Amino acid sequence: QVQLVESGGGAVPAGGSLRLSCAYSASRRAFSLYSMSWFRQAPGKTREFVAAISASGSSTYYAVSMKGRFTITRDNAKNTMYLQMNTRKPDDTAVYYCAAKVGQYSSSWSDYNYWGQGTQVTVSS
Repeated sequence: QVQLVESGGGAVPAGGSLRLSCAYSASRRAFSLYSMSWFRQAPGKTREFVAAISASGSSTYYAVSMKGRFTITRDNAKNTMYLQMNTRKPDDTAVYYCAAKVGQYSSSWSDYNYWGQGTQVTVSS
């Protein structure tokens, strides 16, 4: 069973920074077997892709609106993935979720097998 736990959310003024973490634990499969992604969901909106990283960490992919502002990384030795956020506007306010899947990463939430419970990020103007 795979468990993902996000942390690091909170309130930040527009233009501020936050670093989210996603801690992985499982009884069998190693963290390094999974591609990982961040998604977010604002109130009344559908879940939105933010960024993805390959299992090795050598390849990343960003949603157009996040590229240049957010940075996804992972530390396989620590079983943890990160999202460095340089917020720009209150539109970044959402619950941020991490997700895991075996194989190539994807920007489609339905392709992911495992999800964390989410962490709230609130950006004020």
